Amino acid sequence: MSMVATEADLAEQIKTAQGPLRVQGGGTRGLSGVGEPLSVSGLSGVELYEPGALTLVVKAGTPVVQIREVLAAENQRLAFEPADLRGLLGTQGAPTIGAVFATNSSGPRRIQCGAARDHLLGVRFVDGQGQVIKNGGRVMKNVTGYDLVKLMAGAHGTLGVLTEVSLKVLPQTEAEASVLVSGVDLASAVQTMSAALGSPFDVTGAAYDPEAQVARVRVEGFADSVSYRAVQLQKLLAGFGEVAVEEETSADWADVRDVTAFAGRAGDVWRVSMKPTDAVAAAEQMQADALQFDWGGGLIWALVPEGTDLRARLSVPGGATLIRGSGETRERLGMFPPEPAPLAAISAGLRQKFDPRGILNPGLMG
Repeated sequence: MSMVATEADLAEQIKTAQGPLRVQGGGTRGLSGVGEPLSVSGLSGVELYEPGALTLVVKAGTPVVQIREVLAAENQRLAFEPADLRGLLGTQGAPTIGAVFATNSSGPRRIQCGAARDHLLGVRFVDGQGQVIKNGGRVMKNVTGYDLVKLMAGAHGTLGVLTEVSLKVLPQTEAEASVLVSGVDLASAVQTMSAALGSPFDVTGAAYDPEAQVARVRVEGFADSVSYRAVQLQKLLAGFGEVAVEEETSADWADVRDVTAFAGRAGDVWRVSMKPTDAVAAAEQMQADALQFDWGGGLIWALVPEGTDLRARLSVPGGATLIRGSGETRERLGMFPPEPAPLAAISAGLRQKFDPRGILNPGLMG
């Protein structure tokens, strides 16, 4: 495996590459594929941090745990809650911030504050020809050039390799509480979460565990506000099931974020996004061994027998991504859902523009 320590080294490696490159950060995703492994974990460190401006600039290989420590010292956080899937995937290493944005990793709070890409202000990256490109800025009010920032978020390193990211951070919350509604089936849970999300009480998480039959709704903020909103949600949701309020539930939400319920359990894991109103029909069609629901029912994690083609079972609109599976299953089914022809043409055109030789993580996204 090659490892680069500077942006110039990375540009030279890509420019002189004679074949495909399999780019990775901390190696926590456990992805295999064609090409020589190329690690950017050596591109690490904080470049600029302005707590008063709520902005942070870091090299792409910086471990997320290091960033969280830097932010915690100033009572700030990554509000979009990037997941740590090492337990689910059975991998080692340290998640990096570049991989967070390359995969657009976004946790339960996405329903309230947006996805990872919505917190990305600017990027520097090396394209498939070894050219260094920068886009966006280091402040929140920036409108320069084409929005390559959003394009790079979620591209999984197929258009370019991130070397530096500028992002928006937010203050840490003073308190949090979860309103638990017990004894509810999936249909009732979706109604429960929809009622909470449609309320004026600024819900920052809405998840459902079908095995325990518990819907979980989170509120965060100043202590007095959290207490008031939790009580009001308790009243609002009382008609759906047995309601209780718990405080200091961050560990429970980390379990939701990281899908720890499926860690160590045999089978493939799929991540399916769709309208919450389709969740009940989708769950029936999946015939999964186990399910977990996030984003008010708009995100479903499914544990199924190895080799299962979950997409073939689904007729409701949505996108099913294979998160954990054997190399053979990934090769046969593909990690990402097939794109409609018009969108596939646009994607191919973008790859031709940014990586005309097709050497950056080839085959990963089609």
